Amino acid sequence: MTENLSSILSLEVPLIVEIAQRRMPLAEAVNLVHGAIIEFPQASSGELRILINNKAIGTGTAVKVGENFGVRVAAVGDMTSRVESLKR
Repeated sequence: MTENLSSILSLEVPLIVEIAQRRMPLAEAVNLVHGAIIEFPQASSGELRILINNKAIGTGTAVKVGENFGVRVAAVGDMTSRVESLKR
């Protein structure tokens, strides 16, 4: 059992940090051009959703790490919800 668990825990999964979502008419989306700015209804300092396999597992806030951006984890779900997010 321990070998199976070790194999599972070594799998790489997509981790997504969602900044915001917005719906827009298709006509507006297909007319987007390089350099266009899309405004979102969320404050730039707002809470970000952390997703695994497109399922929310926690929240965080944006931070600057040297010249890169990162996310400081504020909350994560319990182990059961995190494991559930790995299912397809």
